[in-house]
Amino acid sequence: MQSKWIAPAEAIARIADRLGRVLAAPAVAYQPFVAAGHVVGWMTAERAQRLARWPQFFRPNRRALELAPSLDTPEARTEALVAVARTLAAEGALTAWREERYAVAASPGEKALFELERAAARYFGIHTFAAHANGLVGDEDHWRMWLARRSPVKAIDPGLLDNLVGGGIAAGSDATATMIKEAWEEAGIAETLSRCAQCAGSVDICRDTSDGLQRETIYVYDLWLSADFAPVNQDGEAVEHRLCPPEDVLAVLASDDITADASLVIVDFLLRRGRVASSDPGFGTLDSLRLCSWKT
Repeated sequence: MQSKWIAPAEAIARIADRLGRVLAAPAVAYQPFVAAGHVVGWMTAERAQRLARWPQFFRPNRRALELAPSLDTPEARTEALVAVARTLAAEGALTAWREERYAVAASPGEKALFELERAAARYFGIHTFAAHANGLVGDEDHWRMWLARRSPVKAIDPGLLDNLVGGGIAAGSDATATMIKEAWEEAGIAETLSRCAQCAGSVDICRDTSDGLQRETIYVYDLWLSADFAPVNQDGEAVEHRLCPPEDVLAVLASDDITADASLVIVDFLLRRGRVASSDPGFGTLDSLRLCSWKT
């Protein structure tokens, strides 16, 4: 009987070294962004100073940048921040405009305090949410994984490999609805099939980026597909799909040819499924990366 496949320690060491670098906890100094008495974001002093040039919308102090109390409804806050974000975008301070908004609340599941254009999420350092699915073929003992290559014109991580399915959760949506929507758009997976995906919990990312602070919770799904399944992108955001055996997945994870987000989702899969030995020196490093211990 063939023994269970376990990732070689040498490969895990290379992956742990890379992810320890790209998923390192924030090293930049950030100050709180406050709305309605709640800390809802984190930003650099330079970005806070830029926003303070809208005194009708923001009230700066030495410790935080606060949305003006006169903006006392979700609608008023959203309208003000849309105007600010459009100006920042025109100045080249944001990634490409998405015309899609994230809901921003004091805590997950609570009523939104406002909505913010997706392109401004990292500038303001808000807590965002996403849904990703590992596309898998075979079974627990003999599996392969589908990866997708992002379009070279994507605003974030252009041209890098990614999970088969993944996308941010827009205001008014949820994790499952987002996963189903992205499964069709990115891989041509019908809803009847994508609804079979198994939710496996979540992972957290909190890191410095050139666009600001990325603070994201990713809901993770495993979707088992038939051997004859072939992804067909529908929205132009993926330009290649490849079906990888475990050894190739490890090689990709050790390279910089895959997004940090997708890397963490795949590592979570390997850990959950017992594909990294608990005695492996890199196990603890990879396990610790799944949860963000930075300020919340």
